[in-house]
Amino acid sequence: MSTEKRNALGRGLSALLNDSENVQSNNNKASVTPSPEVKDLGSVNEIKLTEIEVNPFQPRTEFDQDALKELSDSIKLQGLIQPITVRRLNAHSYQLISGERRFRASKLAGLTQIPAYIRTANDQQMLEMALIENIQRENLNAIEVALSFQRMIDECSLKQEELGERVSKNRSTVTNYLRLLKLPPVIQASIRDGQLTMGHAKALITIEDSTKQIYLHQHIIQQGLSVRKTEELVRDMQRPPVKKEGKQPEPVSFQIQKIQDDLASKFSSRVKLKLVSQGKGTIEIPFLSEDDLSRILEIMDW
Repeated sequence: MSTEKRNALGRGLSALLNDSENVQSNNNKASVTPSPEVKDLGSVNEIKLTEIEVNPFQPRTEFDQDALKELSDSIKLQGLIQPITVRRLNAHSYQLISGERRFRASKLAGLTQIPAYIRTANDQQMLEMALIENIQRENLNAIEVALSFQRMIDECSLKQEELGERVSKNRSTVTNYLRLLKLPPVIQASIRDGQLTMGHAKALITIEDSTKQIYLHQHIIQQGLSVRKTEELVRDMQRPPVKKEGKQPEPVSFQIQKIQDDLASKFSSRVKLKLVSQGKGTIEIPFLSEDDLSRILEIMDW
């Protein structure tokens, strides 16, 4: 990759694609007069949709069908304003670099061809460009951003500093996103679904015990706690316990801790196993409200 292309990638997707201001749409067709800079990076042509295959490195796997239909209706009326970006595989075959949502919506709108920037890119460039476009979407949730960051580190062999340069974010921001992937899956799902904010997640990350994380995460959702209140509860949980005189309880074995963690994940609640003797004991599952109890009983198929 040349120095010029690496610098463009570092400035973000718009610099890399070098969008032309001369793109116009008329009756689902584009008439383009590329600037000299665009010619240097690639050209814009009308390409048959049947000649384009999707990018195998695309990190985005789910597309909102209502949003696709809305974009499709817009394309029917106004044509596709922003071209997609492809790389040429051979004379009549292309592969998407970015713009799969526009590509899908154009097919839904009944278009047979689509305006596209034609670029030259190797597989790593393809992945980087697809990931950067994905990260720059406004409606991306924090988990999707974190997963894209992790893929860029793993599959593009980037360090966190290099990743920050690619996406125009400082290292601490990148680190905060990556730490989300260390949270239990049930908490990651709540972040993905918008039940928890990035602020809630940053507070939960500071708790080392995953069982406590899951318990507090459920409490946050049930009570609708603010980020500030969550931070206060986390500080309370992390205060060292007052030492009591007398015999201390035996430490929990790894096997019992594993069972507790698995049950806590299943019920989204703190679970405690108490062993008495000869394999006997009790299982405690606390609940926060009648609705929470009903939820737990439903999971138990009661």
